[in-house]
Amino acid sequence: MAIGAARARHACADVNVPYDIDPHRPKQIGLIALQADETIEADMRQLLPLHVEYMVSRVPSGTSVTPETLQDMAGHLTGAARLMPRGAEMACVAYGCTSGTAEIGADRIRDLVQAGVATPHVTEPVSALIAACRHLGITRLGLLSPYIASVSDRFRAVLTASDIEVVAFASFNEPVEERVVRIAAQSVIAAAQDLGRDAQVDALFLSCTNLRTLPAIPVIEAARGIPVLSSNLVLAWHMAQLAGETLAPDLPFRLATRDATLAASSR
Repeated sequence: MAIGAARARHACADVNVPYDIDPHRPKQIGLIALQADETIEADMRQLLPLHVEYMVSRVPSGTSVTPETLQDMAGHLTGAARLMPRGAEMACVAYGCTSGTAEIGADRIRDLVQAGVATPHVTEPVSALIAACRHLGITRLGLLSPYIASVSDRFRAVLTASDIEVVAFASFNEPVEERVVRIAAQSVIAAAQDLGRDAQVDALFLSCTNLRTLPAIPVIEAARGIPVLSSNLVLAWHMAQLAGETLAPDLPFRLATRDATLAASSR
């Protein structure tokens, strides 16, 4: 009896404690990354301001990049969007695939994403690139792609339809995603050194969210004296624009510098 009484005295009683709801909500945005992508999440954290909360879902993607594997992603986009937190308020949701957007179409991607998550804005690298080119007054582009011709050709056609002429093109011609992400930044720099020098390009674009481009961009910009854009750079910039934000401060990219200058002049 004595042991039982002691246990009773030390038993924990259930207690319901009150709580308050924090009315503050950080700016929230969403990213649908490819299953194969090892680069985009770290790039976004570097590019977006720290006070912006970004959440990631993933969509199944092929181990190789072909028009067929890119089209297959369309059937999974709504399901990936549904995996975003139900209680979040997404100012913008992005789909992180340049070539996939060219194959599936920006309008269809918007509809598929908004069928899965409530958000006023959907973007992807193609719409983001077009917006960035208009922002910077770019109409003649040099394009560096990691992918095979059939994938790159479709992307070039989409840009042409938006009055952006690809006047110089080079490719690593690598279809395997696991190898694309391992392409060294120095190889990107070397490939971009002379791309479009004789074609009077306004800027260079380094295509693919899985290609490690951020370390290469300032080096190429310094060598060429023109803006250098990449899939992840323009996507982060456009996401920030749509969410009423700017890129993180003090980034060493011409697009970020131009954006910061305009933001300062409007204050």
